[in-house]
Amino acid sequence: MAISSERGLPPGGLDRALAPVERDLRAADITLGNLEGTLSTGGVSKCASLARAVCFAFQAPPSYAFALRNLGFDLVNQANNHSMDFGVSGRAQTVASLQRAGIMHTGFPSEITYLRTHGIRVAFLGFAPYAYDANLLDIAGAQALVRRARRHAAIVVVIIHAGAEGANQLHTPYGTQYYLGEDRGDARAFAHAVINAGASIVLGSGPHVIRGVERYRGRLIAYSLGNFVGYHTLADGGVLGDSAILRTTLAPGGRVLAARWISITLVGGLPRPDRAYASAKLLRTLSAQDFPSDHWTIRPDGVFRLRASTRS
Repeated sequence: MAISSERGLPPGGLDRALAPVERDLRAADITLGNLEGTLSTGGVSKCASLARAVCFAFQAPPSYAFALRNLGFDLVNQANNHSMDFGVSGRAQTVASLQRAGIMHTGFPSEITYLRTHGIRVAFLGFAPYAYDANLLDIAGAQALVRRARRHAAIVVVIIHAGAEGANQLHTPYGTQYYLGEDRGDARAFAHAVINAGASIVLGSGPHVIRGVERYRGRLIAYSLGNFVGYHTLADGGVLGDSAILRTTLAPGGRVLAARWISITLVGGLPRPDRAYASAKLLRTLSAQDFPSDHWTIRPDGVFRLRASTRS
């Protein structure tokens, strides 16, 4: 989600703009998202000190935290390349805004955030390739943090912001990816390593397009869910407009009991249900191509068919 006061806010506020997908957001026991940008006012944009001709810094009103809560969000990831768009002050205001609205956050260095649902304790950790976040590039350190979380929670959710960006980045590569000179990490190696350390599921963002879903040791890795809110901030033409709400039901430990990829399309940068299921159909193709022996069969409507081996 990238929202900008400077570039223009959605008409009628965020609640109204996201009303068509509110039911799906609120249906889960815990709903989480990736917040790219700040909920703050004032401060100095990072773009003021960068020599690049093109720079994006996002700042939305602090009151939008309450809109996110009203829409059903329980937690947002702060480990990404926009959470420090307005420096330390912008991030501090963002955290304060989220706290006032009753939304948790994760993604700071060494941070583990816990929530409880149906008597089950769930841990959330966010990683990105930046010094101000839990470090995606330090795989051994990430594994140690996951092991610590697993000692205190039955389910450990890892969120990653990794990979190069753009319409030509649909496939999940092997090895490290770079973008604008930045090391954006080795998403496959990182995801496998944290699951080996005890993570239950890995959820990805960063490429601004969807990527395939892998079944690894019976656990689910969604390498990118694409854009979700990009009103006047993110391009949404073609595959850049394919998005999703991923709904999963996990047993303690991470065994997948049910999963559905709810297809979303961005219209003017705002999420709308996609009755043509374009996103789910693309997901099926990408998953089969990138993980030929390690993917679920996915119906055209996005429902995962769980083989007997994934239920044990």
